[in-house]
Amino acid sequence: MKQSLMQPPWLSGRKVFGALIILMGASYAIQQLVLLMQQQQNVRYAFYAGMVAAGATAAGAIPALFLRRLSQKLHDVMLGFGAGVMLAACMFSLIAPALAILERSGASAWRSSGSVALAILLGALLMLLVERLVPHQHFIKEEDRLLGLKLRRSWLFVFAIILHNIPEGLAIGATYASGDIAAANALATGIAMQDIPEGLVVAMALLAVGYSRALAVSMAVLSGLTEPIMALIGAAVLGDSSLLLPWGLALAAGAMLFVISHEMIPESHRQGHELPATSGLMLGFVLMMLLDTALG
Repeated sequence: MKQSLMQPPWLSGRKVFGALIILMGASYAIQQLVLLMQQQQNVRYAFYAGMVAAGATAAGAIPALFLRRLSQKLHDVMLGFGAGVMLAACMFSLIAPALAILERSGASAWRSSGSVALAILLGALLMLLVERLVPHQHFIKEEDRLLGLKLRRSWLFVFAIILHNIPEGLAIGATYASGDIAAANALATGIAMQDIPEGLVVAMALLAVGYSRALAVSMAVLSGLTEPIMALIGAAVLGDSSLLLPWGLALAAGAMLFVISHEMIPESHRQGHELPATSGLMLGFVLMMLLDTALG
């Protein structure tokens, strides 16, 4: 009876062979990543900045191991603060540099403005498509968008958090690809600052729906790793093309604007804390503006 339940040797061999292929592919990818970072300074800086942002998310999530709950008002202020930082980053670190690059290339004011406007709309459209196509569940709104797919809720939460972090990572990579290290550092600093309360909000939201403290914090920490990956991709793709760079900056801005308007501001106003949330947004916007103009 026990022998009948055992897997055939050929099936075990296929699993081992498949695991070896995966390990070899991962090793090759890591090797190419190291070479790329060694050869291109901006890609290396973008990856490091993304890791700092991921570390900020982790630092924000750690207090969830000890806190009992997060007041709804403070939660909404944090969301507003993050929205303000991202909104200022879109304007001063992404859209304005994209316009300047196009104007320096000889494009007319109408052509540069039209190109950036189109790229912003395309970035928002791409985020909308990803939001519709990738099965996930909003960890705050508790809206079910499973589309008939049977996935564990924990993974649906992870997908939702990853979708939120994609434009932030792309924005970091795009700004470092522009070669303006001071402006890129300012953007990365602002995003890292707003990632601290974001990490806490994510961890506390997961706690609120029944996850253990260890699992909630772990998922919040792991979600931050999306940012260095997307930062590296953005810097690597855009760094070799001066033609794509302004489009990449504006695309990242459009994606971030979509997240701000579609997710962050509505959620921060949902419980009747419009004024505290708006105050947080204003504070985040002004702080990011000061960072960009002072450091950039």
